[in-house]
Amino acid sequence: MLPEVRTWLRDATTAAADWSPPALAAAKGTARVSVVLPAYNERRTVGSIVAAIRGSLMQAQPLVDEIVVIDSRSTDDTARVAAAAGAQVFAQDDVLARLRPESGKGEALWKSLAVTTGDLIVFLDADVRNFSPSFVTGLLGPLLTDPGISFVKASYDRPLERSADSGGRVTELVARPLLNLHWPHLAGFIQPLSGEYAARRAVLERVPFFTGYGVELGLLVDLFEAHGLAAMAQVDLGTRVHSHQGTAALGRMSSQIMWTAWSRLQRHGQIVASGEPTALLTQFRRNAGGHHADVSDVSVAQRPPMIEIHEYLAARMLAADA
Repeated sequence: MLPEVRTWLRDATTAAADWSPPALAAAKGTARVSVVLPAYNERRTVGSIVAAIRGSLMQAQPLVDEIVVIDSRSTDDTARVAAAAGAQVFAQDDVLARLRPESGKGEALWKSLAVTTGDLIVFLDADVRNFSPSFVTGLLGPLLTDPGISFVKASYDRPLERSADSGGRVTELVARPLLNLHWPHLAGFIQPLSGEYAARRAVLERVPFFTGYGVELGLLVDLFEAHGLAAMAQVDLGTRVHSHQGTAALGRMSSQIMWTAWSRLQRHGQIVASGEPTALLTQFRRNAGGHHADVSDVSVAQRPPMIEIHEYLAARMLAADA
């Protein structure tokens, strides 16, 4: 680890318990805070998360101004459950509907910028089973108390079944080696792919978003390149319990993350390639007739900085005038 990264790790890492809701509410001033949950078939958990935030950080403490759920084409009643708990719910494809729809988590996060009003935006995964409002206050702490911080990433333990440390398989096998190899200044992030992070709108609206599972790696690299490590922090949220995917799904996720890394390396001249890598991933499963090849398209699109979208820019200018 680079010496400057070791120093950053020591100085820029706090714990969720370090930030109390009353103190943060006092530090908030006139800033608006939006909490965003992208959700696909998360009816079992999204309602309790929304209710916890609403009760603790909107009613008990005036810290969060709006909770927005982006429903990513759920086939269950995720949208109804989220709305009943008090969230504003938007169907992903209804936001900026003139644009050709894309798929993936990053698409939901990008589109959330167009329907939220916060100066600070907190992104949370909707499948967390042990959610606590401290997830939100922890992420907001550095942003509300240090104007030099633009981006805060969560760290936590991710237990997998009976093992305390085997969660985060894509992180350990793909993302962390890539970051250490090519972006060693980001090696201090404990959970670089965590779905819990917060940032200032002013920085999020000026970077592109990958539409698939590469969104977290893409944002981490792009915000580091735009603002430097000194503008970034991380907060230890303790333990995060959520649903885990099978190996085949993790393979597809890994492919999208690797494609994202390839894209950024090429953009900055760190690799020279004769063409783009293939977007097809072949995986095998055994059936009665032997091994069957499953071929998946793991390509990801890239949305431009939201500030370049006419409807968004017009709405922001209108809000500023108001």
